[in-house]
Amino acid sequence: MPDAKTVWHYREALAQAGMVQALFKQFDGHLARQGYIARGGQILDAAIVPVPRNHNSRDENKAIKSGKVPEDWANTPGKRSQKDTDARWTKKHGKSQYGYKNHVNVDRTHKLVRRYHVRDAALHDSQAVDHWLMQGNTSAGVWADPAYRYEEMEAKLRARSLKSHIHRKGKRGKPLTEQGKGSNRTKSSVRARVEHIFGARTNDMGGTLVRTIGMVRAKAKIGMKNLVYNMRRLVQLRRLNPCPA
Repeated sequence: MPDAKTVWHYREALAQAGMVQALFKQFDGHLARQGYIARGGQILDAAIVPVPRNHNSRDENKAIKSGKVPEDWANTPGKRSQKDTDARWTKKHGKSQYGYKNHVNVDRTHKLVRRYHVRDAALHDSQAVDHWLMQGNTSAGVWADPAYRYEEMEAKLRARSLKSHIHRKGKRGKPLTEQGKGSNRTKSSVRARVEHIFGARTNDMGGTLVRTIGMVRAKAKIGMKNLVYNMRRLVQLRRLNPCPA
């Protein structure tokens, strides 16, 4: 067995070469050849992937947000190497979180990750859609939570001949009707399948915290987790159904 340093160097080489996405696509081709093509529609969602928090001053954070490196870091390369200038803060359920987002496209039938896109945590879920909405699914249905429900998104789906099953949301002074709430509950029974994936990553694959610095390494680490999840899922699918249609 290789030691930890050897594994680290290998993963670092993959990260710097940008090869993890290519490996993911190659394995997706293997899934298709095994009969596990994308079926039943696509489910969109995103999960925050936290990284160790930086303790910066207000001026340092201002410089980072403007795309600059704080002046006093230039003379302290050791300090600079420990600072993640690509991760961003965001709020979820009223709590501040720092890190990146793993945007995933999951097929409804096999519960496999078919596309993914890694960005900083501040990017709104809906803004990454163009990178991972796919055409190759056998069904036109698209499921997602209310964050994806806006007119531009609906127009994108219509332009691709896709059918929206995105949760509806109430507006100020115009709450959802009982019919609307019932429709959302029906959609939730499908959309919940993506939560199983995030749950597996948290409970069975070492949690969600990524102890890396920078976007390049975060993309590699998160991409590898998506790839390994698919490998584990393939083993499970073969056990449940040795002869896929």
